[in-house]
Amino acid sequence: MTAGSADLRAELQRRGVSDVDDSVLTRALYSSDASLYRVVPQVVVRPRAIDELDAVLDVASLTQVPITMRGAGTSIAGNAVGPGIVVDTVRHLNHVLSIDPEARTAVVQPGVVHAELQRAAAPYGLRFGPDPSTHTRCTIGGMIGNNACGSRALGYGRTVDNVVALDAAWGPGAGGRDEVTRRLGALVDEHLAHVRTTFGRFSRQVSGYSLEHLLPEHGRNLDRFLVGSEGTLAVVREATVRLVEDEAERLLVVLGYPSMVEAADAVPALLASAGAAMVACEGLDARIVDLVRARGSAVPELPRGAGWLFVELVGAEAAGLVGTVVGASAALDHRLVTDAAESAALWRIRE
Repeated sequence: MTAGSADLRAELQRRGVSDVDDSVLTRALYSSDASLYRVVPQVVVRPRAIDELDAVLDVASLTQVPITMRGAGTSIAGNAVGPGIVVDTVRHLNHVLSIDPEARTAVVQPGVVHAELQRAAAPYGLRFGPDPSTHTRCTIGGMIGNNACGSRALGYGRTVDNVVALDAAWGPGAGGRDEVTRRLGALVDEHLAHVRTTFGRFSRQVSGYSLEHLLPEHGRNLDRFLVGSEGTLAVVREATVRLVEDEAERLLVVLGYPSMVEAADAVPALLASAGAAMVACEGLDARIVDLVRARGSAVPELPRGAGWLFVELVGAEAAGLVGTVVGASAALDHRLVTDAAESAALWRIRE
């Protein structure tokens, strides 16, 4: 069966989903995200408890209305808009449930904002590694959906590298977790050569389904496979994520080049110069700096050049590696930024 907005709202409410809205205003508000797309949903659901996510899946299956999971709507590719049921996890499912400082893990609901998790982990000297430019508002559920990376992916990896376990709802007819793993494993086994030679070939390969995680040599890791699937395969109810040490010693080396072409050419040598102490190596073009200045915003001092690389070093060895990094950079000029506030201001421009 298919259902109109009123029937859909009534069926959802009958199954215990209380915060359901099909008003013209709410549907319009949820019809867009940070992209150029506009798709008006039939209803917007804001679950108050994780069990309501199961009810939403049941209703979607019964009515044949598609579900779109939505975090903060920071997607620039239309990932958070859809024509059926849009599920907003930010309103109610937004809690950090626990932090285990010894295991360095946190259990969170999908609507937890990245910055809130960072604040909860900070008293233990820990942080969640990936940090997209939208970290002040993006959600952990959204990051899991698109396998977000961020400026410090070099040091901390992608979201998938920081997911320990997922509590996922599959929807009616999918079977339990073991059955889903078995069926997906069988699919991968039918195409072993293709999956082994095509998937997971480089670190930032985050588009499409990550079938490499279902290979037998990778332990048929269903949770890692789900990361990046954009909510098309399952709905995340809770996530256990890995935390890393938030290094107190953190230095920013800004390297100046004639243009971004020369800056890009310098990257391989830079990556080989500092090992694990280098957690970020990001580019900044003069055009971005000019736009910031044109808006009347202050720009901290930059070294000579029209293209820059931001190299962040962490740990006890950071200060001793600055000279090595500069020596390997072939830069026109460089500047060491030690003030945390100034460093943050430069990163905000990059973001």
